[in-house]
Amino acid sequence: MTLRDQIIQQALTLPPEDREYMADLLEGSLPVGEFRTEEIADAWSQEIDRRISAYDLGETTAVDFDVALDNMRQALETHRANKAAQ
Repeated sequence: MTLRDQIIQQALTLPPEDREYMADLLEGSLPVGEFRTEEIADAWSQEIDRRISAYDLGETTAVDFDVALDNMRQALETHRANKAAQ
């Protein structure tokens, strides 16, 4: 087993809040604006173009950032509560 595999195995035994903390640290260490592969970068570019076009055509609406963030936090909280209840 590689050191990387050992670290992952150990990390997966941590409580959820510690895994979340580690994930945030790892994500924060990644270069801003870079993607793992060119295919992922292309897919995101196409998705961004699709969303902008839909907005410009009136097919979708915008939501204030703070409202969207609150909605995502509530959805995540509900998801975690449902998962813990299982």
